[in-house]
Amino acid sequence: MAKPLELDEVWMERIKQILNGLEYGSVQIVVHDGRIAQIDKTERKRFDTPSPAQSPLVAVKSAKQSSKA
Repeated sequence: MAKPLELDEVWMERIKQILNGLEYGSVQIVVHDGRIAQIDKTERKRFDTPSPAQSPLVAVKSAKQSSKA
């Protein structure tokens, strides 16, 4: 049977700090034997992109450098 999760004010404050300011992303809480063992945060950044009519895509071809000795 699973042990009840031990969650005190210290952990609640840590979780609040991690969530504070997170706009896009996820928080994963790892529990071992009924105790929090690890907290992972993955943050995503979203950027506004202009519509295709405003800014067409331009292909850029890189130039290869040949080394002759």
